[in-house]
Amino acid sequence: MSGTLLSFGHGYSAQALARRLLPLGWSITGTTRSDEKAERLAATGIQPLVWPGTDISAALAEATHLLISAGPDEDGDPVLAECAEAIGKAAPHLDWVGYLSTTGVYGDHKGGWVDETTALAPTTLRGHHRVVAEAQWQGLAAETSLPLHIFRLAGIYGPGRGPFSKVRKGTARRIVKEGQVFSRIHVDDIAQVLHASIEQPNPGAIYNVCDDDPAPPQDVIAHAADLLGVERPPEVPIEEAEMSAMARSFYAESKRVRNDRVKEELGVRLLYPGYRDGLAALVGDETG
Repeated sequence: MSGTLLSFGHGYSAQALARRLLPLGWSITGTTRSDEKAERLAATGIQPLVWPGTDISAALAEATHLLISAGPDEDGDPVLAECAEAIGKAAPHLDWVGYLSTTGVYGDHKGGWVDETTALAPTTLRGHHRVVAEAQWQGLAAETSLPLHIFRLAGIYGPGRGPFSKVRKGTARRIVKEGQVFSRIHVDDIAQVLHASIEQPNPGAIYNVCDDDPAPPQDVIAHAADLLGVERPPEVPIEEAEMSAMARSFYAESKRVRNDRVKEELGVRLLYPGYRDGLAALVGDETG
């Protein structure tokens, strides 16, 4: 199967999907905000579109699939703010629309398990923005029959986004908060889940995208050090850690996220079911 994908905010996860689709004959247009980034996208086979600021109507008219990766702000989703009407009009010829959200919409569960039916109760501003944006997209889908799929992503890692660079430099820290666990997902597994959904559309579906092994963040850093054969960074209690407000906000929520739906409905078999598998694949990546 091939088609024409219009990718709003063609960043890290969208680029991983493109690497799966381009060899299959897909045509992909990706938006970005700068000419410099547009040149980099073009070098990877993407048709770049600097947006906002450029008319999107022709790209929408040609698209069979939409992927939205652009992050929301206090005003909601920026894509809908600019072109909700145009997307609504395009709905009849779209086969699939994917919105990339976050597991942050569930809030804090003190290490307990959540799934797609768990009530949304974000405790961070970023999580609140995502809840608003999800509702905006669901509202448009209800009005126009837009074939919307929502993907709630756990903490993303992969090439260029692993812990090894900081461990090598000696700047990594094992910040410890008792009972803290995070769920994670390798970017190639995000791409695999999106591709599986494109092949098996189920409009209205919501999927958690995470691996099988939620774990304390200090354990991940320790394992990265072990793989490199270097001394583990010392543990630092969170009360003593110097952190930005954004970094500290990640520790405000602790939960384990279930991924049964992507396995049962989409037939996905994770490439990296746990952080140990993912880090083993990245250990030679000098950028990560």
